[in-house]
Amino acid sequence: MINEANKESINQANISKILECHECALEVTIPQLREGQKAQCPRCGFIITAMHFNSIERILAFSITALIFLLASLPFDFLSFQSNGLENKFSIISSFNVLIESHYTVLAILQLFTIFIIPTTLLVLLIILLVPLRKGRYPNKGHGLLKIIFKLMPWCMVEIFLVGALVSLVKIIGIADVQLGPSFYAFIFFSMSMTSALLHVDKVCLTELLRLVDVKTLKKINIHDKTLTNKRLSIQTTWALIITSVVLYIPANLLPIMNTRLFGQDDPSTILGGVILLWGMGSYPIALIIFIASVAVPVTKILALAWLNYSVQSERTNMTTERIKLYRIAEFVGRWSMVDVFVVIILASLIQLGNTISIVPGSATIAFSGVVIVTMLAAMSFEPHLIWKHSKNYDKQNEQ
Repeated sequence: MINEANKESINQANISKILECHECALEVTIPQLREGQKAQCPRCGFIITAMHFNSIERILAFSITALIFLLASLPFDFLSFQSNGLENKFSIISSFNVLIESHYTVLAILQLFTIFIIPTTLLVLLIILLVPLRKGRYPNKGHGLLKIIFKLMPWCMVEIFLVGALVSLVKIIGIADVQLGPSFYAFIFFSMSMTSALLHVDKVCLTELLRLVDVKTLKKINIHDKTLTNKRLSIQTTWALIITSVVLYIPANLLPIMNTRLFGQDDPSTILGGVILLWGMGSYPIALIIFIASVAVPVTKILALAWLNYSVQSERTNMTTERIKLYRIAEFVGRWSMVDVFVVIILASLIQLGNTISIVPGSATIAFSGVVIVTMLAAMSFEPHLIWKHSKNYDKQNEQ
């Protein structure tokens, strides 16, 4: 059993000599890393592992801090809106109620999970996992907890919600007096702490630490789960998700994403209509952000995934490096399309002044949320190592 006395030796322990690259399935020999060093796949450039300074202590500190600021962001006002003598305030909790009262329960659930339930679960699981590890003990169901953590990480959208709040501020600050509440500042610190904690989480290092303190299974384990994947099933699943995203993207652009009610008159606005309106008002940066996040990114991601899936289905052997870079970009930027959805949610929660002026989400909001979720699932279902499977330098010993 490894105890507190040799905790430093755990942090500097040598990881398994041979690791499989998560993206191209190449088996790479990794030397012992010093703090600040990282191991990169020589074939596809994927960062296999990185050794951070005092990683366990930092993750714990940032996780506890993030939980404190998350709790502090809930009970107080997030934003307040005042126009023509009328005022409205909202908190994060009250925004859920506004969506439910507007019969958009799906959006309320989406917001609840992406900015509260999933982040809270992630932080609690990290603390449960790392507190025993720091003392040299194996956490209960440690490997299972680590697997859940990495499954949940892509669905944590705290920083995207914060960007959505900033975009919302810029959109309405010229027509009304907007005040930032205590919860807004608490949420900023929560987002910063949450992001810092997740940036220090390294799957290889944590898996190796679990192996070192697990007296029952001291044998070498595979860092990346090496599951037998059916190539044909993987390709078919990705195609099904891509087609579904295309089908959802049509109503997401044709139907109104937001409905503004001014003195009893409804003014529905589509995604492109909102971009054109913002551009006409001179809000060029905001119009550009909305256009990139809501139009350019979804379309580009759908086309990129379609091309990647077709290339592995047709067993192409060229442009392997370019295709893996395209996959990484598509996987990274896809979730940021949720900015427009969060903008609508925040505006609908804040601007509620009866018949004078109020904003409600449009039908396209649900369809567009579906596009973002389905394209994320499509990127997850795509097997990047298939890009290299038929190339001349494919490592034959990894062939399934």
